[in-house]
Amino acid sequence: MSTLAKETGAADRSSKPMRIGQDGVALLTVMMIMLILTVLGIAAITTTGLENRMAGFARTGEEAATAADSCLGVGANLIRQALIPANSLGIPAPFLSNAVPSGPVPLTNAVILHDEIYGRDASGISMKNSADTAAGTPNLVLAVNGLTVNGDIDYLYNENTSGTGGAITNTYRITCVASNVASGSTSSVTAVFACTLVAGSTECSKKF
Repeated sequence: MSTLAKETGAADRSSKPMRIGQDGVALLTVMMIMLILTVLGIAAITTTGLENRMAGFARTGEEAATAADSCLGVGANLIRQALIPANSLGIPAPFLSNAVPSGPVPLTNAVILHDEIYGRDASGISMKNSADTAAGTPNLVLAVNGLTVNGDIDYLYNENTSGTGGAITNTYRITCVASNVASGSTSSVTAVFACTLVAGSTECSKKF
């Protein structure tokens, strides 16, 4: 009996250290799993945040480009209307900023813009390729979908169009810059607009 008791006691003493070691390994394993899951969670949140920001930047850029494109149409229409003989003395009133509703042409810039469209001022001095810019002294100021859009119209040159009874084609450069104040993003577009004036007609034909 004493021999059996000694063997049993020895077995009990030898098993205790093994249980303690196993408990430590289990705790370490759980902690490692928690650490890995935490790292994976943080990585997932970071990736999602970056994707959302990239999508937001792309959407903002598209909105700015669309707003700038709409400014080109306004500029082309303004040129056509300003070249109508009845408007030879100034920019049509509906296009001015003091009109109701407000037009795209700043009142303080209306005379200069009219001279630029006709390529000369009241004294006959050339206004071709004017040095003003959309960012400096804009000819057009619009608000499109929460964006500020500035436009510049420059008279480039004119030429006689053969075979059309002496028609004259005026060529313009229209530059529009859309800005998002909140994000700081901008989008700029430039187009060349040709307007052919035929003798006896009340409005020029257009071509981008």
